[in-house]
Amino acid sequence: MEAQTRNLRTIKPLRFRPLSGAIADVWHVDGDQGGGGYYTAPDPRLVVFLDDTPPLIALRTGEGATAQFGTRAFFVPAGTPLWSKLGKAQRLSHIDFHFDAAALQTRLGAIGISELPRRVMFAPEDSVLLTLGRLAASEVETPQRGTMVLEGLLQSLLGAVMDPASQNALPASGGLSPQHMTAVRQYMAQNIFRPVGVGELADLAGLSESWFSRAFKQTSGLSPQRWIAECRVVAAKEMMADPGRPLADIAAATGFSDQAHLSRVFRRSVGVPPSQWRRDIQ
Repeated sequence: MEAQTRNLRTIKPLRFRPLSGAIADVWHVDGDQGGGGYYTAPDPRLVVFLDDTPPLIALRTGEGATAQFGTRAFFVPAGTPLWSKLGKAQRLSHIDFHFDAAALQTRLGAIGISELPRRVMFAPEDSVLLTLGRLAASEVETPQRGTMVLEGLLQSLLGAVMDPASQNALPASGGLSPQHMTAVRQYMAQNIFRPVGVGELADLAGLSESWFSRAFKQTSGLSPQRWIAECRVVAAKEMMADPGRPLADIAAATGFSDQAHLSRVFRRSVGVPPSQWRRDIQ
């Protein structure tokens, strides 16, 4: 495997276990925002993320390709490059299966797939994939049962990821995919306390700012600028439920430049200034 990584650190020793025509290994990694890397391998591989929610990570099959987000698992054919980039500082765990191509062909034949996939296959969030992945990782890190159990888990994972119904939904014509929208919402929620520009969200999605703006409006019905403002107003409303919290403090905590900025945007969105809205809800 050729791997070039940046700002990623392993936090536990790598554990691995051989299987029939495959090797399973489990990774636990601590990464900085913007960390990631480039990977290509001579053998096909399957990766399953093991955290409660899929990591905020952009996965691309080419430097100019659209990024995939919200991925629970993915399959990469032999020799196919993959780029990754973390959208925030985070810890993540994953189990990887590296296959001998002939052995993988046999495994796939057993579940009715006659040819090795020739493209990267992404599977979104799925509780079944998470459960299977965690059970498999547990058997790699702390073997409790025979190899047959791990073999069965691997076969189930392959079936789940290769199932057409599990494949990442394509975006609506010209719009953003559900995975892109989930990633943008998560990123905004995590950065509500500071100014976030449209270009920043476009970078997260791996798109140009103009393309992102058009696609975002088609998907959400709002321009990115208007949506960002609405996110801040919603956060400000939640904080105003505390009657003792000053509006200036709320403005700073929700990414507005000052209280006057909060008041202008809030009134445009809600129809009344924040001070009046706060009195009305008490």
